[in-house]
Amino acid sequence: MHITRLDHIQLAMPKGQEEKARAFYDGLLGIPEVPKPPNLAVRGGCWFERGSLKIHLGIDPEFVSARKAHPAFIVEGLAELTETLTAAGVCIVEDEPLVGYTRCYISDPFGNRIELMEQIAS
Repeated sequence: MHITRLDHIQLAMPKGQEEKARAFYDGLLGIPEVPKPPNLAVRGGCWFERGSLKIHLGIDPEFVSARKAHPAFIVEGLAELTETLTAAGVCIVEDEPLVGYTRCYISDPFGNRIELMEQIAS
């Protein structure tokens, strides 16, 4: 028995904020929304997927943003994405590069921390 891969990332969000989630994850990050299964759609929230990247935003009635724990997304075109995000008013927090990667942090509209990483060409 062994774990073989990660299926999805679940982040919390406050109730009734799905439009903000769509504008950020689909509109700015370019991760298309996919329909939630009908039995889960009644709970609210939204799901976004691009290839094997799956992000589920679920409603938490006692919502507190994740300011330290975070997903890290691999990006192609990080400079272009950060320009788009900055133009939309998203704060970019630069960080020291990791071996082979340049990276920065952003927060979604609910304060959840997200790391953006791009592999440095060798």
